[in-house]
Amino acid sequence: MLYYSFNTYLKELFGERVQKVTLDAGLTCPNRDGSRGTDGCIYCDAKGSGTGAYAAMPDLAEQARAGMEKLGRRYKARKFIVYFQSFCNTYAPLDKLKKMYDEVVSLTGVVGLSVATRPDCLSPAVLDLLAGYAERLNIWLELGLQSMHDATLERINRGHTYKEFLKGYMMARDYPLNICLHMIIGLPGEGKNEVLATAREVARLKPEGLKIHSLYIHRGTLLEKLYRNGGYEPLSQQEFAEQASDVLEIIPPGTVIQRLTGDPDRSELVAPQWALKKNETITMIEAELKARGSRQGKLWDA
Repeated sequence: MLYYSFNTYLKELFGERVQKVTLDAGLTCPNRDGSRGTDGCIYCDAKGSGTGAYAAMPDLAEQARAGMEKLGRRYKARKFIVYFQSFCNTYAPLDKLKKMYDEVVSLTGVVGLSVATRPDCLSPAVLDLLAGYAERLNIWLELGLQSMHDATLERINRGHTYKEFLKGYMMARDYPLNICLHMIIGLPGEGKNEVLATAREVARLKPEGLKIHSLYIHRGTLLEKLYRNGGYEPLSQQEFAEQASDVLEIIPPGTVIQRLTGDPDRSELVAPQWALKKNETITMIEAELKARGSRQGKLWDA
């Protein structure tokens, strides 16, 4: 096994295929509403790196049922994880969050709940709420790390420091939650050394899951302005495949790899065009690992 994929993990846990259904709760984040900033991260678009489904379908149960029906037909799946993806899905009053989660976790076929948020949008009350579902559901808390380097976090207008990330992460570790961290390869000002340093830090933290994202440029983002002005050049597909392989070699073999590349909106993508070739990119990463005679965790230092 070259890496421990999310599909493998889910089949081991449930004995059959399980699909993730993405939801948009119409929330915002402190980096947009003025609490931390107003422009958001430089790569984040108006949909909050999500689907934008809330504008057309604000009823979350309706969103979930539509997604389950579509994925059920396509993949013959009968079990689903509802995934609150867009913006920061713990950034709302507690009663609103509970209503959001309750609305979808009770639907037939739902076996898990995944909530994406920022590390500075956590509190004991929110974590208690999420932990309350853990007895009957597969619960994932997804935290955006992106990079461990404060200079990079400032450069991408992240709105928090690495110390603040660690505070949120360590708080969450006290609860019965699976934590999936997000890191981005190809951030402005970063090279291979910075990426490897972040990977080593992820390995030290030993989260249950990791998403590796390629950095792509959507229309209307601050990153597009930087790119148009010549201030940023995306990695080539081969460079990304090599650096993703470098990361996988460092990550503990038991960490579930939930994602291996970015997944842009075709209608909004500015560059790089190879970001649309998801399967090709994954194949290149696998080929790189095979060429090295390597695998996830080969260089992990326990």
